[in-house]
Amino acid sequence: MDISNFDYDLPKNSIAQFPLSQRDESKLLIATQVVEHKHTKDFPNLLRTGDVVVLNETRVMSARLSLQRVTGGAVEVLALEEVDHGKWEALVRPSRKIKVGEELIDQSGKKVIRVEEATDKGTRYISPIQAEMREIFNLYGEIPLPPYIENKEIDHNRYQTIYAENEDSVAAPTAGLHITEEIIDRCLTAGASVVTINLSVGIGTFQPIATDSIDEHIMHSERYSVDADVWETIQKAKRVIAVGTTVVRTLESVASTGHLQGRTELYIKPGFQFRVVDSLLTNFHLPKSSLLVMIEAFMGKSWRNLYHLALKEGYRFLSFGDAMFIERDE
Repeated sequence: MDISNFDYDLPKNSIAQFPLSQRDESKLLIATQVVEHKHTKDFPNLLRTGDVVVLNETRVMSARLSLQRVTGGAVEVLALEEVDHGKWEALVRPSRKIKVGEELIDQSGKKVIRVEEATDKGTRYISPIQAEMREIFNLYGEIPLPPYIENKEIDHNRYQTIYAENEDSVAAPTAGLHITEEIIDRCLTAGASVVTINLSVGIGTFQPIATDSIDEHIMHSERYSVDADVWETIQKAKRVIAVGTTVVRTLESVASTGHLQGRTELYIKPGFQFRVVDSLLTNFHLPKSSLLVMIEAFMGKSWRNLYHLALKEGYRFLSFGDAMFIERDE
């Protein structure tokens, strides 16, 4: 299938540049038996007794570091994940100018990290100097907002879900940004269970498919874990409702492999046989992205009509944007 089938015109003014003052005031396009325009605060009204709502509890790391070469040039480092006892994989810019073993410093001249060899993915290995990497994040780091967010001065706490626990991602599970404590309470009142899983969201979530055919795309790898009791609750559910595509990827990975934790390279594209997730609360995604390919696999080609309608009705797209609630195409 050609990647052009997953392209659409996304006007710049439709990309949300800031979060709304209230998380649950975002618009919600509901596409079930009929199409409705609501708000994310109405999400609990869609639930029934026996439903299980699944959230991704990952927290975004303060992994963006603005450092310097000893010679004075600015270097930006985005730490992606720990690969081996203190050594991390990272994006380093400008990478080509940085020699293997070169040490980067802060503004006072203190050594912070050492840049190691390149990987076959175009990233670099880095090692902390004089402190653990998590401590370096606390001292120097900033939360890495998506590249399409032009205003970097916004409250970075709004790029975290209210239930975020495990600090191991470089991007937020953005559908969860709409969820409030009140919404969770109302989900429980409606007779649904609310459980959490963990998938470490990687930088690949922002990368569009670069191949002409979606079948030629190599899916990025992400770490996930699901507690045994959570999986048992999900298996007993009358209906499983995923809050975000990262939850879909996690649950379908467990169903496909039988492993409650590990790494997943699962690529969900048209023809995929879903085993777990029945309904999905999700934001509006980038053109030509693997997430949009997943949406078509989940609900069919009707996503195009919904996206067209959302743009026409002034919905806000991408990370700080609005959401839609869809059901799996049987």
